[in-house]
Amino acid sequence: MDRYPDILEDILHSDENSDDEWDMLLAETKREEESRSKRRNKHRGSVPGHRIIRRGRVEGHERLYHDYFAPNCVYDAFFRRRFQMGRPLFLRIVNRVEQYDPYFVQTTDAIRNLGLSSLQKVTAAFRILTYGTPADSVDEYVRIGESTAIESLRRFVQAVIAVFGDEYLRPPNNNDIARLLAIGEQRGFPGMLGSIDCMHWKWKNCPTAWQGMYTGHCHEPTIILEAVASQDLWIWHAFFGLPGSLNDINVLERSPVFATLTEGRAPPINYRIKGHDYTMGYYLADGIYPNWSTFVKTIPCPQGLKRKHYAAAQESIRKDVERTFGVLQARFAIVRGPARFWDEETLAYIMKACIIMHNMIIEDEGATNDNDFDGSGENPIVQVSHVHTPEFVDFIQTHHQIRSNASHSQLQSDLIEHLWQRYRQ
Repeated sequence: MDRYPDILEDILHSDENSDDEWDMLLAETKREEESRSKRRNKHRGSVPGHRIIRRGRVEGHERLYHDYFAPNCVYDAFFRRRFQMGRPLFLRIVNRVEQYDPYFVQTTDAIRNLGLSSLQKVTAAFRILTYGTPADSVDEYVRIGESTAIESLRRFVQAVIAVFGDEYLRPPNNNDIARLLAIGEQRGFPGMLGSIDCMHWKWKNCPTAWQGMYTGHCHEPTIILEAVASQDLWIWHAFFGLPGSLNDINVLERSPVFATLTEGRAPPINYRIKGHDYTMGYYLADGIYPNWSTFVKTIPCPQGLKRKHYAAAQESIRKDVERTFGVLQARFAIVRGPARFWDEETLAYIMKACIIMHNMIIEDEGATNDNDFDGSGENPIVQVSHVHTPEFVDFIQTHHQIRSNASHSQLQSDLIEHLWQRYRQ
């Protein structure tokens, strides 16, 4: 109104107000309001109609700190149950994530008000992961908005993968393989490296155009996780993202589970069973997997005591991967219930982050003897060669050895005799 005082004064003090003058006033007012609206949008200030909620972020942080992180906190006995891990491990994750991503560092706004702390953001992400609750359900306690909780979750899982992925989501190195082979020998399966299977994660918000591709035997859209696990429930291999319409064989054909073996980068494995030498480890698998030398399967209808004993032992030990899926879903309820995110990339980050933290919990609680990871490159980086070498012939030979039906049958026969001899002793 201050830009046109003369027009307003003339209209108010004139006895003959014409329609033209009123039209001029209305037009000038409209132009002024449009100009102010444009200036507000450029400065990214308060949005007209936006409702501001005074959540009390500082009070929320203090309550969270005194409840779970103070020396004499209120819920000290409930921390492990509600966060699925010990407090030292949780604080280790918070510190590393805060160092990696400045988003989790507590800052102040233009008027010196404190923002959300790293404990609030990470706790909100943990509550969504461990309880599988919607993002707005953490607002009442953590004092964090729905959109901020979702952003914290996305950044948290990406930071966990970037910081801890190389250590806790890696193929086994030489020391790991030696330990796995020793465990397999003790359980009656020399050369065993673990168990392999697939798990389906329901995708509730799968786009309509993709639902046919992601719907399989579960009769609803799902995404598949292929995993290899050992007796201590450590996940050594995770391949996630294929649509639920595929079966385990289709997933195996696309999986990199044997990539290091075919490329000649896998640590050497040598063992002997009943006078036969073997140079490849194997995984225990169910009946749908092919008859390869790297898989040991059960016998569907065993005849005789030897075969029945072998089938019972194989089916019992193969449950390691099934137990791993159960423990993973119990610790992180978000992968047990239907996925609510719309993009597959976010779901992949969530699944990988949950697997990494699952392995960290196993190491922290002493389920595995040692991790034997020093970051020094137990699995050396292979330099790409553009010179013609005979390595391709070795690649093809290894590829055929992996898929050898004869080696599979011979290995199964030797294991039947080995287990029966072990049982009779």
